[in-house]
Amino acid sequence: MSRHVLVLGGTTEARQLAAELAVRPGTRVTTSLAGRVTRPGAIAGDVRVGGFGGAEGLADWLRVHDVAAVVDATHPFAATITANAARATAATGRPLAVLRRPGWHPGPGDRWHPAGSLADAARLLPDLGRRVLLTTGRMDLAAFAHLDRLHFVVRSVEPAGPPVPPDMTQVLARGPFTVADELALLREHRIDVLVTKDSGGAATAAKLTAARELGLPVLVVRRPPLPDGVSVVPGVAEALAWLGLGPDTASEDLG
Repeated sequence: MSRHVLVLGGTTEARQLAAELAVRPGTRVTTSLAGRVTRPGAIAGDVRVGGFGGAEGLADWLRVHDVAAVVDATHPFAATITANAARATAATGRPLAVLRRPGWHPGPGDRWHPAGSLADAARLLPDLGRRVLLTTGRMDLAAFAHLDRLHFVVRSVEPAGPPVPPDMTQVLARGPFTVADELALLREHRIDVLVTKDSGGAATAAKLTAARELGLPVLVVRRPPLPDGVSVVPGVAEALAWLGLGPDTASEDLG
């Protein structure tokens, strides 16, 4: 019988992990997507789209589909999904690993301003600039919708719906972006402050380099805390090892 692994997806790492698991003998992989992006691209293995109905619904799904282990490879800010995964796996006795790429850290020349939340970022923003590149995602614009004296450039894969800032230019684009791309965007729109989440990873870090080169302040929203007691791995290789499928087998977490 094959061992069924559920990957809670939506990130590059989730896609890479699914590709690795799909070719492993004796392993079946299902990737679950929230469904916020209408064209998510090809993913190896089985794919399901949509919510589970909270922690209880996810627990039922794990039982019905005989899932052996869960890897939460969602975005670092998908706190509700991660909390539900922790509760569902605890209730069903399934092992859970949270795959979280390391966060970013400021370097020489960076002008970073930490924010504890989107609301905190909105509060701090008017003191830092007037023309804002907002890259927190189209689902988070409500936190900035009351700032009617700032001009926002919002970049996202798909169009944003209300509520949104009243003075807003939307740029539809899919990364990854190079430093040259980011410099051109910042200069074209005369951006004087960048707002981003601490997503981590190299794929979206070019904007930080571009902001440093132009001497721009950057509001960085900190990640929400993880549930207590969950196993955390920083990358795909470590997730495979945790599953007992890597070169350095570490399958004791699987019982």
